Amino acid sequence: MTQSENSYAEEYNPFQAPENPFDHAGLGGTDAESIRNEYLSHEASVKSVGALYMIGGLLFLAVSGLLMFARADVARGASGMLILLFPLIGILQLVTAFGLRGLQGWARIPTGILSALGLLSFPIGTLINGYILYLIFSAKGSMVFSDDYREIIAQTPHIKYRTSIIVKFFLLLVVLLVTFGVFMFFGI
Repeated sequence: MTQSENSYAEEYNPFQAPENPFDHAGLGGTDAESIRNEYLSHEASVKSVGALYMIGGLLFLAVSGLLMFARADVARGASGMLILLFPLIGILQLVTAFGLRGLQGWARIPTGILSALGLLSFPIGTLINGYILYLIFSAKGSMVFSDDYREIIAQTPHIKYRTSIIVKFFLLLVVLLVTFGVFMFFGI
């Protein structure tokens, strides 16, 4: 056997078992780009939940600020407990949002707590928070929050998720409607 035939025999073995492309346990010999592309939409969904929590946290803080400085009749209608509870919920949501946006593993616990409470908002809140719980605690969620996946992100900074212009438009529309609703509620 010549040298070139010998190297070909080492490269190709028809009797070798095929590699499992879905086995990411070791992550040492796998292609980081293919793994990132496989989990990219799940990563983007988790980061979107972080953006929603950020908006919610800012709204809770804004409402609590408005309650403190609102007209006397509006402030009297809100119990003192709400004035204390709203800023705490707002801060918890903001901290959780930053953890979700950074794919920090610790953010799964407060997200689980907030989403479990959100399940009580039947019917739409139940659906949305059920989906959030799936995103966070599914097998893909575990992978996205793992240290190995953060290493893959560091290896593939050129891979970005592209949000469509339609989704951006509807997100802006929702933010404007919620802001308008808050202003109308307080008569500003």
